[in-house]
Amino acid sequence: MTTAVALSSQLAVNPLDARSLLAAFGVLGVGVVMFAETGLLIGFFLPGDSLLFTAGLLCTGTEQHGIRLSLGPLLAAAALGALAGAQCGYLIGRRAGGTLLARSRSARLHEGARRAEELLTRYGHAKAIVLARFVPVVRTVLNPLAGALGVPARVFTLWQMVGGLVWSVGLTLAGYALGSSVPDVDRYLLPLVALIVAVSLIPLALELYRGRRRAKAEEVRG
Repeated sequence: MTTAVALSSQLAVNPLDARSLLAAFGVLGVGVVMFAETGLLIGFFLPGDSLLFTAGLLCTGTEQHGIRLSLGPLLAAAALGALAGAQCGYLIGRRAGGTLLARSRSARLHEGARRAEELLTRYGHAKAIVLARFVPVVRTVLNPLAGALGVPARVFTLWQMVGGLVWSVGLTLAGYALGSSVPDVDRYLLPLVALIVAVSLIPLALELYRGRRRAKAEEVRG
């Protein structure tokens, strides 16, 4: 009976809702989502930022809403999924080139690819690979795009590990720290998730702003 209930819960999971994913799959689900979102083009719609933050928030001791997570295994699953996913995406890009992306009919995915290529061109490999981790959709398509564009494997591996660890561990610990310091903070989960997604876009917004200022300065000098 218990098995049937658990199976029913997993089948009814909402892949767009972080709490639904955590309730159904726990820590394992975090690792799988991180891998899919950063390594497979089909994972571009998954809620990476909100999942990491919510998971960290729900690691603060007692069981909340039927969800109980441990911080250590969660950090390991998040980091492993994020790093392995990015490396897998890069390898897919090297072998399949832009074929998979070209076959997709998703306007959102193609827009993400355009922004990812712009990042690589404007800011160079290292900075673009790190920044992409904090931008939904862009972090999905940049990895295979880097492989397709011939970014050196050593350069990609080094910087995707740096960006992946800062992103996955940082967001998880941010949720954990907030949940540990503010009583009943899970009541305000939705606005907090919206805030963390907005904050995650700040690095890219700053770089775009600086890039435009540099471009205008060059035009004036020209």
